[in-house]
Amino acid sequence: MKTAIVLGGSRGIGKAIADSLKSIGCDVIATSKNELDTSSLESVSSFAEKHNEVDILVLNTGGPEPKEFFSVTEEDWNHYHNQLFLGFCLLLQKIKINDNGYIFLMSSNVIKEPNPKLIISSAYRSAFSSVFKILSKEFASKQITCINIAPGPINTDRTKELVDDVEAFAKTLPMKRLGKPEEIGNFVKSIVEHDIKYLSGAVINFDGANSNFVY
Repeated sequence: MKTAIVLGGSRGIGKAIADSLKSIGCDVIATSKNELDTSSLESVSSFAEKHNEVDILVLNTGGPEPKEFFSVTEEDWNHYHNQLFLGFCLLLQKIKINDNGYIFLMSSNVIKEPNPKLIISSAYRSAFSSVFKILSKEFASKQITCINIAPGPINTDRTKELVDDVEAFAKTLPMKRLGKPEEIGNFVKSIVEHDIKYLSGAVINFDGANSNFVY
């Protein structure tokens, strides 16, 4: 039986992934913020001491409230530096991923198209994506697959926080709807279930054709 840790697994995309992995027989630890808060390095260290080995690790966390550059405080920078960047780095240093395992990063479409209203998320998610890409080469020798999933507009509480009129916004999208968290959950499940390994190092743009970038 494969073991899995899904950060932010109590709701939204994280819960959908946790549920999908459970459906194929994985032993899943789905954390809430009370159990693991990546903005707290003490929380990260404590969690890693208890859960120091796993087959599948899903790095997932919520993002900051919308702010443009000159409204970001020093406290904001420090808090989200830990939550979106350093906390993930420390988890990868402290938790052993077993050979033939998987690491999934839930990033954001802002790593490809930085958003001036989401300057903190754009900065730190891009920074960790660079670290993750470098590490994918090291993990490859152990047949550990690293996949960066960059969601666009998905039907989650996070989207409702960012968009005033979700229904009207959805009509502007190419598919005329938001993505379903379960679609990402089923994608992760299919990768694990079918032992797909050679996709390692890839960024998957999960945005229903909404983005404008080519690569």
